[in-house]
Amino acid sequence: MNNRGLLIIYTGPSGCGKGTVMAKFLPRNPDTLMSVSCTTRAPRAGEIDGVHYFYITREKFEQMIAENAFLEYAEYAGNYYGTPKAWVDDRLAEGKNVILEIEVQGALNVMAQRPDAFSLFLLPPSWEELERRLRGRGTEAESVILKRLEAAKWELEQKDHYRFQLVNDDVDETVAELEQLIEAERQTNNL
Repeated sequence: MNNRGLLIIYTGPSGCGKGTVMAKFLPRNPDTLMSVSCTTRAPRAGEIDGVHYFYITREKFEQMIAENAFLEYAEYAGNYYGTPKAWVDDRLAEGKNVILEIEVQGALNVMAQRPDAFSLFLLPPSWEELERRLRGRGTEAESVILKRLEAAKWELEQKDHYRFQLVNDDVDETVAELEQLIEAERQTNNL
């Protein structure tokens, strides 16, 4: 067995519980880290460079694009966001599992580059439950909720591109299933 970590692509529509699952999963699995992305946006209050993001200039980001230094990147609201290959590969070489919690288009791009990655799509128990969760947050205007639901339709249509799918009906069960899937994948690949 080698000590290489596992690259985990983790996606699901807004409201499926990705953050809730990770909040329980990560403390139980210290060998697993969330990827740290680069961005050209300014840090928000309380954000720390190298922890929340790597804050870099637009010029540096564009240089990294030219050098093919990202697993994936996108421009959103006038700022770039991207997953740096070197940071991810260094953590994998250290034996850490690295989770890329990214949107579907970015995930499809990474899967094309890294077909050996462990790709997981987190599903809500039902469409009605997804809508209930989004509305239950009470933090967004109706127009935002409708945009999220529209995006979720397309995202859910992409689920078959992922090697694994988990329905997040009960968080503790979902975390346990995720742990079992990752362990099985590591054993299959002698990691």
